[in-house]
Amino acid sequence: MVRQEAAMEEAQSMTPLVGFVLLPHVGSIWGARITKKEIPNWYESLEKPSWNPPNWIFAPVWGTLYSSMGYGSYLVWKELGGFNEKSMVPLGLYAGQLALNWSWTPIFFGKHKLGWGLVTVLLTAGAATATTTVWHHVNKTASYLMYPYLAWLTFASVLNYRLWKDNRDKKHPDASE
Repeated sequence: MVRQEAAMEEAQSMTPLVGFVLLPHVGSIWGARITKKEIPNWYESLEKPSWNPPNWIFAPVWGTLYSSMGYGSYLVWKELGGFNEKSMVPLGLYAGQLALNWSWTPIFFGKHKLGWGLVTVLLTAGAATATTTVWHHVNKTASYLMYPYLAWLTFASVLNYRLWKDNRDKKHPDASE
């Protein structure tokens, strides 16, 4: 009986960790449906730079980045003692950048708004940078876990800019904005 209680306590203590790691993936489920539908028709018709990664690379990269930032958010939450006044800014910034991140796919892929996608990814990068900076004062490991995400957002911003620039005058449905 004691062993069973210990196992239950351990499982309960892991619940926040699992929740924080999985949370960033929630928005990607809807985004993946939109992207999967739009790649063969719309996205493949866009002019892309030679350094555009193959389509298959995006899912594992985003999966890794989402898990990493989710774990970082767990570290911040744990360090600050849960949801409270001290965690409001660090976790609020995180939630804001995550909402911006999730909104990019419906804007870019769903609505074919390349220019607004660029604005969104730049806002996401700014919010993620602010999050990383604030996290650094709370838990350095959490902030370091955001570095690959910041690097990828930089790359994604440049790629989004290039797609917008190279396709704004083309006859793609709604690709001009």
